[in-house]
This record gives sequence, structure tokens and C-alpha cells, in this order.
Amino acid sequence: MTRTITLTVNGETYERSVEVRTTLVDFLRDTLGLTGTHVGCEHGVCGACTVLHRGEPVRACLLLAVQMDGEAIETVEGLADGDRLHPIQQAFWDHHGLQCGFCTPGMLMTVKALLAERPDPSETEIREALSGNLCRCTGYHFIVEAVRAAARAAR
Repeated sequence: MTRTITLTVNGETYERSVEVRTTLVDFLRDTLGLTGTHVGCEHGVCGACTVLHRGEPVRACLLLAVQMDGEAIETVEGLADGDRLHPIQQAFWDHHGLQCGFCTPGMLMTVKALLAERPDPSETEIREALSGNLCRCTGYHFIVEAVRAAARAAR
């Protein structure tokens, strides 16, 4: 069974026919070709598929595309301004806050939401906000430093 939905992603509106069982992450990747949102655990645990809906981080693997009909979301592709990295992306680059990069898109979106709510978060608040984003490559030290740098750059 298919349904036509309209979804605004990173400011651009798309109208597509989708199977009603299509997850948001599969819609973004397979239908729209926005492969920055990664598929990890497919159970909402790892955070690799995190996107922003109404400024809040949500797991795109747990949502159906049809649930987002008429809504707007932001993915990692919406962060950069052309070739210019978003300050959060730049901070992750400058402070070695990424290694293999698989978890990075979800972390970037989580951090964007965190800094919108708390422009000067403590280390504890940063670690708590990122607790739902799993990284197998780092001990999170450089990630926390990158978030602190992004917060300073935004102020």
C-alpha cells in the first residue's frame, strides 16, 4: 500500500509516493538520496539516524515516512552552507571529534539541538545529551572538546 506524502527536508519540499511501511531513514536515503543520515542498529539505540524535527533530535529509524507527512525535518546535509562547514562541523574537524565518521551525523544533529537549548553546556550536560549516540571509535573526550569549541564559537 502506498501513500503520497509531502515532507520538507533542509528547507526543500518533496512530494513522493511511498510504501506506508517505509521508515524515515530509508525514505531519506533511498528515495531522496540523502545518505548522510546513517542506518545503524535500526532499534533507536545507537543514534546514527538522528535528525531534527521541530528542533528536537528524533530517531529516523523509528519513524515511518508517512508519520512525517506535512512536517519539516533537518538532516546533516542541511548543516553546511555550500562548501562552508557549520561551526559544529568545523569544531568536530578541528578537535578530532570524529574517527570513522559513522556516528558523526547523528552526533552533529544532537549537538545542534543541545546548543540551541543550552548555548553554554557543562561537560556533564554534553555527555548526557550525547549519551544516546554510540561511538565505537573514541572515548568521547575529543567529541566533548569539539562541542565546547562549537559552543564558544557560537557565542
